[in-house]
Amino acid sequence: MILTVFGVGMAQSLSSLLEITIDFDQSHLYFPRIVMVLLAVLLLWIVVSNVGRIRAALSGEGTRFQFFEPHADKLRLVATLALIPLYFVAMDYIGQLIPNMGMGFLLASIPFMFLLSFVYLHQRTPKLIMLIGTNAIIAPLFVWFLLGQMFNISLP
Repeated sequence: MILTVFGVGMAQSLSSLLEITIDFDQSHLYFPRIVMVLLAVLLLWIVVSNVGRIRAALSGEGTRFQFFEPHADKLRLVATLALIPLYFVAMDYIGQLIPNMGMGFLLASIPFMFLLSFVYLHQRTPKLIMLIGTNAIIAPLFVWFLLGQMFNISLP
């Protein structure tokens, strides 16, 4: 009798390992929290690794604080900062035109990846342009198929 009771209790506890309960009121908050913690850790890492430079800049010692390093590539920075919001706006717009299929993600990611790669391309040879074009098509298609089709994750 003790073995039977132990066996039933063990079976019930093992079957509970296969059950998943989702709190839909809170589930959408997990990923943003993870991202915020990672960003906070990275900020702390940057501050700790540059504490000497930060102290010197705040006290007025040494060189004057500069936002950009000398000879910084400001064109690439501005292009990146312009492409990212444009990507999100395009993804939303296309997603509303073709809803519930992930086409907003797919059709906005292809030109975004191409243009962003093109901005950071140092030598613009036909071979490299063809390579970034191929990558801009294959990578979003793979992610769209994997997340949207295989795992049935909703994409914009």
